Amino acid sequence: MPASPQRLCEFIDASPSPFHVCATAARLLEAAGYTELSESEAWPDSGGKFFTVRAGSLVAWDSTPGAVPFRIVGGHTDSPNLRVKQHPDRVVAGWQVVALQPYGGAWLNSWLDRDLGISGRLSVLDAGQVAHRLVRIDDPILRVPQLAIHLSDDRKGVSPDPQRHVNAIWGVGEQRSFVGFVAERAGVRESDVLGFDLMTHDLAPSAITGAGREFVSAPRLDNQVTCYAGLEALLAAEPDSHIPVLALFDHEEVGSQSDHGAQSELLLTVLERIVLAGGRGGREDFLRRCAESMIASGDMAHATHPNYPDRHEPGHLIAVNAGPVLKVQPNLRYATDGRTAAAFALACRQAGVPLQRYEHRADLPCGSTIGPMTAARTGIPTVDVGAAQLAMHSAREVMGAADVAAYSAALQAFLAPAAGTRRG
Repeated sequence: MPASPQRLCEFIDASPSPFHVCATAARLLEAAGYTELSESEAWPDSGGKFFTVRAGSLVAWDSTPGAVPFRIVGGHTDSPNLRVKQHPDRVVAGWQVVALQPYGGAWLNSWLDRDLGISGRLSVLDAGQVAHRLVRIDDPILRVPQLAIHLSDDRKGVSPDPQRHVNAIWGVGEQRSFVGFVAERAGVRESDVLGFDLMTHDLAPSAITGAGREFVSAPRLDNQVTCYAGLEALLAAEPDSHIPVLALFDHEEVGSQSDHGAQSELLLTVLERIVLAGGRGGREDFLRRCAESMIASGDMAHATHPNYPDRHEPGHLIAVNAGPVLKVQPNLRYATDGRTAAAFALACRQAGVPLQRYEHRADLPCGSTIGPMTAARTGIPTVDVGAAQLAMHSAREVMGAADVAAYSAALQAFLAPAAGTRRG
């Protein structure tokens, strides 16, 4: 079944945090016959369909083809948001306030005056051991209020200070424990909460919009579109000459330097264990497989904005509903080069979808992706690709509905190419 905008909306609405992204993906993988493996246990010595989860990151693969190279689609599970500080409780002018911290490059104005829920993970004491519990509260308990225009300095709006202006109200009166409130809703005692990773999420559901239903309006399109499209691509791929791998990393929005971010050893460790545990040889064989492998780093791309067309590179119109986007940046903010661009262009031809090519203006700073770091970490040639969207890093973003299936189809063709592209 091809990827669809409706199922993308369902995926996003089920996944308000990186931990929930992994849980949603795991549920879909298990329904498709994949088996979860623990990193601390021995892995099967035969090929098959497997996945492993490390905190907010997930790697899945189909090793049934045997001793062949890897084709890897990489993405990230995290999105910019507001996260709960370790001592969140405040009372200010009679308001009960929860202290929040911006995560990543959140476009702060977009988080104001929204009904916000809470999601993430509690680490709790359970029978003398530490257990991790997913938590999700979809009631509109938090709101970060905008300053009235009458109180602003120039009546033209304000730029929120990330320390003082993004704290949320959740009641009035005497101070009370926000963590205790979350613990109660999660069915645990506050005294048993040893740690937490809690974040806000916009409560408005994802929607297919536009007069002709041409758009998807949703939170966290960056980068749950790649998580969903890559997952559908993996499930639909019929591998023969390559082992398809889906690698979804946490912490991309803050640099990826963690034990399960793209700068960690997670991907390399999994790839090597696929070779070793599958009886496909030793380290020499693993290195040979990597030398013939390729990675598609999937992340969202900037569509040309109708209100700000001058903010884009001339001659490089990027439209929604016009196919996947190949991202190129000579200073290696993206990992694409001619070799890897050719491989993805071939995948798009194989899938029967158009391809757009994006370059960033030279006089504006360019964001980056997991592409350059995974290429450097693994030594595997990498191409940076994505789907076009507006309002990147806003609390709510928009993309083309037709691009969901086209992007996934291109990733599927990349994972299981009809004609392999060897390392040049």
